[in-house]
Amino acid sequence: MTASVGIVGASGYGGAELLRLLAGHPQLEVAVVAAHSQAGEPVASLFPNLAGTAVFDAVDVDRLAGLDLVFLSTPHGPSLELGAALHDAGVRTVDLSAAFRLPADGFATWYGETHPRPDLAPAVYGLPEFNRKQIADATLVANPGCYVTTALLGLVPLASLVQPGTVVVDGKSGTSGAGRAAKDALHATHVAGSVTAYGAPAHRHTGEIEAHLAAFGADLGPISFTPHLLPIPRGLLTTSYATLRDGVSADDVQRALVQAYADEPFVHVLAPGEFPVVKAVTGSNGAQLSAVTDPRTRRVTVVAVTDNLGKGAAGQALQNANLLLGLEETTGLTAIGLYP
Repeated sequence: MTASVGIVGASGYGGAELLRLLAGHPQLEVAVVAAHSQAGEPVASLFPNLAGTAVFDAVDVDRLAGLDLVFLSTPHGPSLELGAALHDAGVRTVDLSAAFRLPADGFATWYGETHPRPDLAPAVYGLPEFNRKQIADATLVANPGCYVTTALLGLVPLASLVQPGTVVVDGKSGTSGAGRAAKDALHATHVAGSVTAYGAPAHRHTGEIEAHLAAFGADLGPISFTPHLLPIPRGLLTTSYATLRDGVSADDVQRALVQAYADEPFVHVLAPGEFPVVKAVTGSNGAQLSAVTDPRTRRVTVVAVTDNLGKGAAGQALQNANLLLGLEETTGLTAIGLYP
């Protein structure tokens, strides 16, 4: 079986990473590579690693509606329109934006605008480790945010072990997470040799983390989340802290994580005290995590790493697409990063 797929927003980093991954996929054929402002330009003019004769297409909804699956790698504004149109046409769609991740009221709170299609908000949430069956049966899948994916992988299995209202998430991401647009804060001279926080105390991913902790049975109440910008192109690390419930031991924490991911192809749990490193998953769809507990403070520290363009975006989108199309979930993907 060969399925035809399209990418809208292929001129962004997420879209380009999808093109790279799909080039090695044995059962998916890229039929449309759409990018509104770059239509007609060679793909290689932006991404020299994708050398060849491909050019960016214009966005044509009728043409997209004839495909087996469409990836939307656009900002949430265009995705709101395109995602709804493709859903209504019955086209299986994976949306990498925030357009359909939250209920309509949550979207209004965190994005400051009314959701035009509350009947689609939220769509099926694309975190396969906790939502595999629902994804396989869906038409529209909301690919999770990169920070959210990484934080949830560490926190959801520990839901019954920690006290609600005590969770703090510290996130750090490479510069590709901010997109391809030129921004002063992303200038190489400003980023190199420096680390800075941004978006606190109300970064939009805060609401997404809270909403989907609750959706996956881990309602831990309000959390504090602060993202930081790292001087690296790609990779993401979250360090999450929470107070343990009475009687919970370090063995309980490790057992919960190991049991949660024993059969997962992309998530690897390290031994306590063996902390994951971003470089280990760069270029892959893998995630690594570990946890340590402090008997003095009764707190647990969970460290998790992903590639923000891999498991945090395009890799996870392809994982979801495989499920939607009835393919082996791991096809075209690896959990093994580029090292060194």
